[in-house]
Amino acid sequence: MARAPLAPVLAAAAAGALAAVAARVAYAAFRRRPPVGDEKTWTRENHRGEPITLLEGPALVAGASAAAALAPGLPARLRAAAVLAGAASGALGGYDDLYGTTTAKGFKGHLSALAKGEVTSGSVKILGIGATGLAAAALARRGGLADTVIDGMVIAGSANLANLFDLRPGRAIKVAMLTGGPLLAACLRPGRRDAAVLAAAPLGAAAALLPEDLGERAMLGDAGANALGALLGLAATVRLGRPGRLALLGTVVALTAASEKVSFTKVIAGNRVLNRIDMLGRRPAPPAEPAPTAGPAPVHDA
Repeated sequence: MARAPLAPVLAAAAAGALAAVAARVAYAAFRRRPPVGDEKTWTRENHRGEPITLLEGPALVAGASAAAALAPGLPARLRAAAVLAGAASGALGGYDDLYGTTTAKGFKGHLSALAKGEVTSGSVKILGIGATGLAAAALARRGGLADTVIDGMVIAGSANLANLFDLRPGRAIKVAMLTGGPLLAACLRPGRRDAAVLAAAPLGAAAALLPEDLGERAMLGDAGANALGALLGLAATVRLGRPGRLALLGTVVALTAASEKVSFTKVIAGNRVLNRIDMLGRRPAPPAEPAPTAGPAPVHDA
């Protein structure tokens, strides 16, 4: 069996380890002093109706961005692209986490509201991540305009798609690992060190925070999920040729469109294999409440 070259393996290991340590340090620091507001500002109810913190998201952004900025061997243009893609998408997601409203939902809902002249937090995030995705693609690629547009759409679309899976504990991170793992393995080849570092940084930060997510103590929120997806999207654009990037873009667009009509949670719950993966490491689902039974017929006085 052929061995992976040592240089990309070491570079990816260093980036992943740096991201993991930075993410844990950031999470501990943010729990003591949140980046904005106080602890209540970042507390939401999860799918069980229990309080949970969104500070996992900023911690992932900080960890992955630190690794992208400090990991050895990355060219300046790719370093700048990764920091921009991760930090900007995370900041825009955080804005939606803290100040978002529920007047419009989903990609279609926010764009429909925008067409009517209503600027929602979601539409600000969608347009902002689209713009930063194109900017990151322009920084990362030395190709023509068509390639930059394709890459920008992949980065922005991946950011949005990752967020669509952040509905149950650990799900978005598991999806990232199932898709980013093979991408990282494909990067461990001669001449692929840059892509390996770009893929390892978000995966390392996500793996370090997975116990908090599975334990239902914290969740990625839009900030973490958007950054995780954007950074993996960027790594994919650096690794893949144009046919591969077009295929990836088509998959992202198809899944995003399907999410407007189909519940991913119901699809996963209805598939034995997907549901087993989804429940791996999680608390058991709460038992269904028994249906009320009819009591004895009331007795009326004659």
